[in-house]
Amino acid sequence: MMSVPQAMVLGLVEGLTEYLPVSSTGHLILAQRAMGIGGDHGDKEAADAYAVCIQLGAILAVLGLYAGDIRRIGLGLIGRDPGGLHLGRNLLIAFLPAAIVGLSFVDKIKEHLFGLWPVVVAWFMGGLAILIVDRWKIKRHRTGSSDIYELSAGAALIIGAFQCIAVWPGVSRSLVTIVGALVVGMRLDMAVVFSFLLGAITLGASTAYDGLLHGNVLLEAYGLPSIFSGFAVAFVSALLAIRWMVAYLRKHGLALFGYYRVGLAIITGTLLATNLLH
Repeated sequence: MMSVPQAMVLGLVEGLTEYLPVSSTGHLILAQRAMGIGGDHGDKEAADAYAVCIQLGAILAVLGLYAGDIRRIGLGLIGRDPGGLHLGRNLLIAFLPAAIVGLSFVDKIKEHLFGLWPVVVAWFMGGLAILIVDRWKIKRHRTGSSDIYELSAGAALIIGAFQCIAVWPGVSRSLVTIVGALVVGMRLDMAVVFSFLLGAITLGASTAYDGLLHGNVLLEAYGLPSIFSGFAVAFVSALLAIRWMVAYLRKHGLALFGYYRVGLAIITGTLLATNLLH
């Protein structure tokens, strides 16, 4: 059983890390392990579902912060904004590859990759990738001209292909979609916005899927007060994290997140290897 304070801690972890390139799923798995949540089989099913469904709070934060873009997409769907229709089409194109891969391998992913050692590996490798990208790519594309309303369908598909890598917990969906957007020539600030909007769709789909599949188990194991409090804290903390990240990246690159990931991987791996973290 998860208490309300524990749910709030997980909500804080989710909100702060969901849209940063550090992997919210990896942090949630670590936090759950540290608090002794998900130890037995029945509780593990509920804990894994909670780690997905708590994303709802972070999704709502993005929908609120980028309501203007969401409104343009809505207008585009009814033929009143060609740019919004173009963006909506590209977000759908970018979403499809990960949706296909995720639905095809969801059971295998949860069976083999929802553990701390796979997350540690993903943290470390992703951290090295960030440091390489920050040194070679961001400086080249910081002044690029492509924005979210100019992206081609082919470029959107490439970003979607990058997002498939994030089915491995610990990789970070934000990381790979930002990198994919940089590779196709977007400015860093525009890459971040496209990643956020794509995340709202991808996370919304995974939340709905897990909610429908495991909603009863989730409610029975944790109760509505714990679930709601986690959502609420995730919403508020995601608002703060997104605002901070956007402001930070206007002046700096991604290197900070690379060093953080590598350091966290080394610390967590050491604790696991020495049995100080079970």
